Amino acid sequence: MPPHLSADRPAAQPPRRGTVDALISQTRRLRGEVDAVRREAPADEEDAQGRWQRALCTLALHQLSDLDTHLAQLRDGPTELPDPPEATAAARTAPDAPPHGSLLSRVGSAEWNLLTDEASWSGELYQILGRDAAAPPLTLDELPSLVLDEDRPMLTAMVTDCLIDAKPIDGEFRIVRPDGGVRTVHMMGEPVLDAGGSTASMWAVLRDVSELRRSQRTVGETRESLQRRQHVAQTEHRLAVELQEAVLPPWRGSLRFPRQGPGALDVAAHYLPSSTSALIGGTWYDALELPEGETLLTVGDLTGHGVGVTSGMAMLLGALRGMAVAGTRPGQLLFWLNQLLDATVQPALGSAVCCRYLPETRTLSWAQAGHPAPLLYRDGTGRALAAPDGVLLGATSGAVYGQAEETLRVGDLLLLHTEGLVPRRSGAPRPDESGRQGAVTAVQRLLDLAPRFGEARTAQDCMRMVVEECGATEREDDACVLIARIGS
Repeated sequence: MPPHLSADRPAAQPPRRGTVDALISQTRRLRGEVDAVRREAPADEEDAQGRWQRALCTLALHQLSDLDTHLAQLRDGPTELPDPPEATAAARTAPDAPPHGSLLSRVGSAEWNLLTDEASWSGELYQILGRDAAAPPLTLDELPSLVLDEDRPMLTAMVTDCLIDAKPIDGEFRIVRPDGGVRTVHMMGEPVLDAGGSTASMWAVLRDVSELRRSQRTVGETRESLQRRQHVAQTEHRLAVELQEAVLPPWRGSLRFPRQGPGALDVAAHYLPSSTSALIGGTWYDALELPEGETLLTVGDLTGHGVGVTSGMAMLLGALRGMAVAGTRPGQLLFWLNQLLDATVQPALGSAVCCRYLPETRTLSWAQAGHPAPLLYRDGTGRALAAPDGVLLGATSGAVYGQAEETLRVGDLLLLHTEGLVPRRSGAPRPDESGRQGAVTAVQRLLDLAPRFGEARTAQDCMRMVVEECGATEREDDACVLIARIGS
């Protein structure tokens, strides 16, 4: 409150200057740190999380700037209201200057004397309201003419409560400047009483909070946008999970293919979700009994995440099952899958390995499309099968896929897996440009399980060993593994 308005009140003791200076230094240091965080926030407009972070930082910067201003005014003490406008017009900032050009220009003060009907404004208030510095200040009756129609009742109520009921003023309203610009003003004030307890005048501090409110609106809008995106992501995740569960075999233990006869397979499979992504990918596994006693074994991965990718995986797996039942051999089957993926509206890439097992002769016919080769474990050792030619599905039209055969023995173990099943360990050699070094390291970790597999009684026991070795490791993508053990 200006000193000449409080003669009947005890003078407030000024704060210790050193304490206020320390607070100002801390505020400015914090403001610099917040600004550094804002600059480092992702600038991609499609990144809702980045926009949310930048909006919050901008709001915090406005709050800290206002705090810096108020602390500086507290340190320097209250300033007298100016002399009449004609004596100080030359010293005032031009009214056309933006009211947010400096921190101090955001705060102005005013006094309205009810006995003389005189008004006195600070130079900053002229600047905030965009008024001509040489014009007389507006009276309380004239002040509503600057306010938007919908905000006038609120201003009238605040002033009435202050003058009649001696209530303090604390509220906001929007004003229209002569240039047409709309600003939001926060007004705080109180009545000044005479010796008889009647209201003699009213003083107020008016602050331009337009930028602050704009930042708050941005934060609110960004928060709503982020919440909508999170809701969409949660919905997509739920749909992708439901679609994946509907398509992949719901195995909870071991299965045998075929049901009767020599060379039966003991099969187990497991899906390992991504550690870093909330979206489901296009990874699949399958074992299917075919006509005439053969068995289809396959794993694959369609690049990407989300409902669209999971739907594409379901399409490929459905086509694969249908062609396998119709008797299509592995190499030709991958050829048709490649053609199908190449003809889809949304281009995509995928890898796969497809095997047909004939139990009478224990013969495995298989083909691959840019996928890790099956691992064969026998007599306590393991090796990767020599892979026939085959490029990624969707990479090129008309690609030809080779086919290989392997004669298996009783007790052999076959392991099919997707890339990412065994993430690179900390300190392990980094992959070269082709990724070969990382792939070799991952395969070797699986091959090192051979002695333990030799002691296992079932495919499910082997699967538990794989999960113990690989399941707890964080992975960037989902993965799956299928194990088939050759029975007698």
